[in-house]
Amino acid sequence: MQILVGVSGASGMAYARRLIEVLGKRTDVILSRDAEAVVKFETGLTAQEFARGARRVFRGDDLAAAPASGSHRFDALVIVPCSGTTVAKIASGLADNLVTRAAAVALKEHRTLILVPRETPVSAIALENLLKLARLGVVVLPASPGFYGKPAEVSDLVDFVVARILDHLGIEHELGPRWDGPPEGDS
Repeated sequence: MQILVGVSGASGMAYARRLIEVLGKRTDVILSRDAEAVVKFETGLTAQEFARGARRVFRGDDLAAAPASGSHRFDALVIVPCSGTTVAKIASGLADNLVTRAAAVALKEHRTLILVPRETPVSAIALENLLKLARLGVVVLPASPGFYGKPAEVSDLVDFVVARILDHLGIEHELGPRWDGPPEGDS
């Protein structure tokens, strides 16, 4: 399975970094211009260091890159974190950078598209855009970690969200506990 990971300029680079780390060579990465700035700010890493382990890294302004074409094979696109601007562009069909163009390709080729919005609160406009995309079959997977696994560190919260992404990609993992109901005697 070949996964394309698009990284937009929203905060939440830990989610993208962990997904790239887990997927490794199954991953091609697209870093938008804004993502590169946020990567540097949140992680202190260069774009190449951030995407280490991926098969290839594409610049977000390279509309001649392979993921811009429907003939380029990838099984799924995950945009993580996905900014409200990126959601709006995808919902309106605006493909002005490689992340949004790859999303347009995923939609037209009926490939799995997973968006991981990280912004909060969410405006009515953003909700309408997400609803429009969900109705088109896009998986909207907000970066909303669960606490039933009793997370001890921030990395546990990141793994919770990444585990949900992997579940929707059909990729086996052991990133954290699964809900199995309350312990005996609790109700």
